[in-house]
Amino acid sequence: MAKARKEVQEKLKQVDVVLEIVDARTPESSRNPMMNEIVGAKPRIMVLNKADLADPAITKLWVKHYQDAGNEAIAIDAQHAKRLNQIPQLANQLMAEKIARKKARGIKNPAIRAMCIGIPNVGKSTILNRLVKKNIAVTGNKPGVTKNQQWLKASDTFQILDTPGILWPKFENQTVGKRLALTGAIADAVFQEDVVGLYGLEFFLNHYPAEIKKAYRLSDDDMALSAPDLLVALTKRQGFGEDFNRMAERIIFDCRQGKLGRFTLEQPGDTDDDAE
Repeated sequence: MAKARKEVQEKLKQVDVVLEIVDARTPESSRNPMMNEIVGAKPRIMVLNKADLADPAITKLWVKHYQDAGNEAIAIDAQHAKRLNQIPQLANQLMAEKIARKKARGIKNPAIRAMCIGIPNVGKSTILNRLVKKNIAVTGNKPGVTKNQQWLKASDTFQILDTPGILWPKFENQTVGKRLALTGAIADAVFQEDVVGLYGLEFFLNHYPAEIKKAYRLSDDDMALSAPDLLVALTKRQGFGEDFNRMAERIIFDCRQGKLGRFTLEQPGDTDDDAE
């Protein structure tokens, strides 16, 4: 990650605008906390990807939050190519003065050079492939697929630099880690399924009770249980015996696949009380 960060900072001098990709379900948690330091004053577009999986009402709050902070922001669904064409349009708006200066110097159709940046598995490569209309960037439903930087041509006037995902070496806040694990930004091998599954179950009980009640056909008595007790009950009901990890994995999988409905794990202004 340190190497990737150094490479990004070196390439920043060559770009006009930064496309910072985040997961719309975890907009702030899916940002490297050092991103502002890395990017500095470079013009930025916050791209909230996977908006089709996120709570639409909360996504609107996040878009406004980033706009109020002085950035352009847009919510998209790269998998189905929804609103992707607005990214180059926003970049043109941001670079309008610079483009005008170049044209005044006689440069016809000056190209905007953008850098695509974000933590692993937020959909950077899918966004790039849709923008360039070719399967050039490597994709995969696991973190860390992109290994090298490469320039991609979306059009004669819009070029994009793909970069490896930059994660940070240690999570100072365990809730951030749980959010990222639940949505698939962290490799499954590095977290405990029961901890993350239980976090997801408790979150849905508190924030999306109707969705989880419907998905697992829960009774009113079930809904009155604590998350740990409900996990035990669901484990037995699914025929998993006492294999709580197996039920926890099921909950994680169902969250990621959208079987529990659209959800967002954080809102602007949220504070976490388990920072270490």
